[in-house]
Amino acid sequence: MTEPLLPRDPSVLGGHRLLARLGAGGMGVVYLARAASGALAAVKVIQAEHADDEDFRARFRREADAARRVDSPWAVPVTDADLDAEQPWLATAFVPGPALQEAVTACGPLPAGSVRLLAKSLAAALAAVHAAGLVHRDVKPGNVLLAVDGPRLIDFGIARSLDDTALTSADLVIGTPGFLAPEQARADGGELGPASDVFSLGCLLAYAATGRPPFGYGTADALLYRTVHDEPDLAGIADAAPAPAAEGPLGATGRPAPGQNPPDPRLAFRSGAAPHPQQAPADTPTDVPVDVPADAPRDALRPPERPAPRATPATELLALLRRCLAKDPAERPTAARIEAALAEDVPRGTADWLPPPVVRMIADRSAAMLALPDVEPTLADPTPAPASAPPTRRRLLLFTAGGAVLAAGGAAGAWALRPGSGGGPAARRWTIGLQGDLTGPAAAIGRAQERAARLAVEEYNARRLTSFELTLRTSDDAGRPDRAAAAARRLADDRDVLAVIGSSTDHTSDAALSVYEGALIPLVMVVGGRTAPEQQQSRMFLRARPTHSYAAIRAVYALLGSDPAPRRPGLVEDRSDETVAWMYSTMSAFTFRQLGRPARPRVVPASLGDGFGPVVDDLLDAGVDAFLYCGPAVGAARFARTLADRRFRGPRYAAEPALDPEFLRGAGPAAEGWRITTAAIGPEDPRVRTFAAAHRKRFGAAPGLWAVETYDAVKLVIRELERTADSGTRPEPRALMQPLRQAKYQGLARPLLFTADRGEYNAADGVYLHEVRDGAFRYVGPAPALPPGA
Repeated sequence: MTEPLLPRDPSVLGGHRLLARLGAGGMGVVYLARAASGALAAVKVIQAEHADDEDFRARFRREADAARRVDSPWAVPVTDADLDAEQPWLATAFVPGPALQEAVTACGPLPAGSVRLLAKSLAAALAAVHAAGLVHRDVKPGNVLLAVDGPRLIDFGIARSLDDTALTSADLVIGTPGFLAPEQARADGGELGPASDVFSLGCLLAYAATGRPPFGYGTADALLYRTVHDEPDLAGIADAAPAPAAEGPLGATGRPAPGQNPPDPRLAFRSGAAPHPQQAPADTPTDVPVDVPADAPRDALRPPERPAPRATPATELLALLRRCLAKDPAERPTAARIEAALAEDVPRGTADWLPPPVVRMIADRSAAMLALPDVEPTLADPTPAPASAPPTRRRLLLFTAGGAVLAAGGAAGAWALRPGSGGGPAARRWTIGLQGDLTGPAAAIGRAQERAARLAVEEYNARRLTSFELTLRTSDDAGRPDRAAAAARRLADDRDVLAVIGSSTDHTSDAALSVYEGALIPLVMVVGGRTAPEQQQSRMFLRARPTHSYAAIRAVYALLGSDPAPRRPGLVEDRSDETVAWMYSTMSAFTFRQLGRPARPRVVPASLGDGFGPVVDDLLDAGVDAFLYCGPAVGAARFARTLADRRFRGPRYAAEPALDPEFLRGAGPAAEGWRITTAAIGPEDPRVRTFAAAHRKRFGAAPGLWAVETYDAVKLVIRELERTADSGTRPEPRALMQPLRQAKYQGLARPLLFTADRGEYNAADGVYLHEVRDGAFRYVGPAPALPPGA
């Protein structure tokens, strides 16, 4: 999506007429431009403050040289450049389509046939990169653009020559965690080469086929660890398939390729695939008698051969991904061999290779990106704005303070006070959207959010002097990630929606983000606390709460502050909820070590089910006297019952997902005494009593969890809308993002401060403790901000 040019932006650069902004990054700004030939181009310009920095110039020159050396129809070509200009710039062909990451997030995983075509095209692009003596080093979904005639690999900003000494530098991780090779994760510069790009391609293709990164989500450290030590998650690509190797240069079906070891049956269990066809069970009979006529041919004495499993596009894709994601770089195929092994034709000018929802998204994005702004006419004698323009709230207050009297009736006065909503049928409403789970498993949270948002809007509209009339529009995603994008589009398609609060779960918030990113509408995330690459790259993301990692630190402080202080804490990570569990456990383990009290860790696979007994027994035998459980509510209930069966009564803490009625129902009496850390304040806190009283008066009930936080977020948005209205204009949604990220707002639950570059919550407060007492969650208070004894 484009943004208007700023006053400081040039209008012409190197013969290119600049039309709009496409984005800004660490090195500079990227513009949409039209070349003298009439072709559209993306022009990257080094920012003025960096133009005199020789390191920046050298990096920019490297990027241009790298991109110019790549010759492939599936890599975006360089069309022009001036690297010696006062502000060096580089122009590439413009691709008016979304990134693969946006398409998968909004429309879901691609079918196997589409992923194979994607693989063939990108392998061809990487083969050209490697043939030019380069390593891309950042192959990821955000660096692949989708167009009707096929994908394009972009961004050679960190590409390097194979003989570049920078490749051998130690302790430097280059690339995007979750989409880089184990040798990159270990910062083994000496091993970095074309095979590293192939591993990243495998990660990208797995993401396209499943809708999730093969090594999950979480902090950078967690992703790097899993990349090095864990098997990729490829479940769902070919569930019923036995995982044969691909035909041709990637290895013959049923036999390992030359130099490869036979398949390990243990890996089949870990990846969720069925055993290899040649791995017969140990109890398979080999001498079963068979009735054969005496005159039967000799071959009839042989048992009938089982037909070889029929290869399908999905099974072949799965085999390809396993080869690409081998931990040893020597076991991975080259990009050229991948291209040759895939029999599909590359896309030929049509979008038939993609499913219809993605095609529609490409068409919509292309139409939006190609709606170029008109050139503003030059006026020889511009006239000032009419003096009768509707006064803003600030102008009105100044006018009345000077002793003037409005000689207008009530209706006219109301119109003057609300310039954004009055003035006839052409006026537009000012609307805040709320996306949440209003009918699904997290409906209690969604309804609490809706009531709180409605209360904030009604309070604003009830004020005697307002700058505009505000409305609230809700969209129900039922707590389902597969419905989240559609729920987001209902709000994004409403031209009156200026910002959105949502959603009620981590998973639905993440699934909706790309829609709001594409529509340039701010999304203020109140409940979701997990981090994801999409959030870090989004221009429209704002998190109004601490992350799960930060909450984990406070959980450790609280647990170690128990009386008596535990001597040997146990840390249990339940991978049934992989992302949140990883975030909590990784940061908790780090914090325990930093405080000199290392925890005894145990990782519980998602397939364990009810079998927590051996895990608990092992930890208790090791002297564990306190537990921190990181996982979902249903697992926390099973774990609590197991501890109760062992009559354990020491400190028991759980991560935020356990703050759910499912934990109380599943654990029963075993839940008593458990403590949960969360970013949701309790309505009993003295700071929110006034809000709680207003909520009871309006809705006849106490506010639910996340109501206060939602109320604060809506009030913050209203304040920034008021500041815009004071200038006499109705804002564009995208214009709100920078003021929101720069805001300093004291809410009821916590101060709202953010990082200006990524929109992450940036304050030290906002983590609270809840305890199960008498079969219900009871609010305890803020979690400790410092470790015991500090």
